[in-house]
Amino acid sequence: MHAWLTDLQHLLARGDAAVLVTVARVEGSAPRDVGTKMIVTRDAARHTIGGGHLEWKAIEIARQVLRDGMRTPHMRRLERLALGPSLGQCCGGAVVLAFERLDVGDLGWLATLARRLAAGESTVRSVSFRAARNSGPGASQEAQGGAAAAADAVMLSQPEPGVEAPDCLLWESGEHAGDALLTETIAPNDFPVVVFGAGHVGAALVRVLGTLPCRVRWVDERDAAFPPPEALAALGAPNVEIDANDAPDEAVDTAAPGTSFIVMTHDHSRDLALAERILRRGDYAFFGMIGSHTKRKQFEHRLAARGIDPLQIARMKCPLGVEGIADKSPEAIAISAAAQLLQVIGARAGSHCA
Repeated sequence: MHAWLTDLQHLLARGDAAVLVTVARVEGSAPRDVGTKMIVTRDAARHTIGGGHLEWKAIEIARQVLRDGMRTPHMRRLERLALGPSLGQCCGGAVVLAFERLDVGDLGWLATLARRLAAGESTVRSVSFRAARNSGPGASQEAQGGAAAAADAVMLSQPEPGVEAPDCLLWESGEHAGDALLTETIAPNDFPVVVFGAGHVGAALVRVLGTLPCRVRWVDERDAAFPPPEALAALGAPNVEIDANDAPDEAVDTAAPGTSFIVMTHDHSRDLALAERILRRGDYAFFGMIGSHTKRKQFEHRLAARGIDPLQIARMKCPLGVEGIADKSPEAIAISAAAQLLQVIGARAGSHCA
């Protein structure tokens, strides 16, 4: 699930108003890609569109939209900001930011979007931005503001067949100067991960994964090895599911295609059995296992003797983690392993979009 979507639902459900800021267009070099979002309320900002003076300016504009929207609740605004000396940033490009004031009345489409993403479905979100219309020399400021806010409802639709990748486009309207339509394909971004082992390193890794856009199934035969429910709740990781399972092999068999597996149990024989089961599937996104180079050599021979394809064995990441990190503390191993996982997930996403 997209963190901005969950946060926005919680804010609006409490009766707060908020402004959703979206990077609608990028010209040249910019700190974040199109589609990146930030939420701004009267006294806080969540997530980031790139930091620095750009973000400070965006928060200032968003709070102005909040104030203006007290008279026109669904105020929307587009703003182009150059990332040069005027903003004190050296990217050299420019961004067009879309500002949308949202309130409790927007919970309907937000809930629909959340349900679709949870079901693994990409969704096209369309939002109209309309410039103020002056109906005549005597038109009041209120009338102009009302015309500017008279935009269509947020529309959700299915993407065209074969178009599932995230995208964001800002279309200029030819009917009225200043009119535009923002259409973005919002795709599920939480990838499934199964972690075997609730020891010190497993717990450290789950703490890291709890901050990333993934769904974690944390498996161990030892129920007592897991933290108590209140400790897991304090971790603030709603994407982590604990599975105290006497038959951890089941977690391999029931995982969806494209799942990532990370094995770090207390038992080498259990590691070997899990490795064989994972490699026989072959449809995993990532398979990493904690261990030394010696452990890898031993497992390579044993897995080959069991008839595992050498090409699959070569995909096994063991030792686990990116190169160049010598620290063997659980926290360092966890960060290194998570970085290696993200490298593979990022490469797969790039190849699917190419």
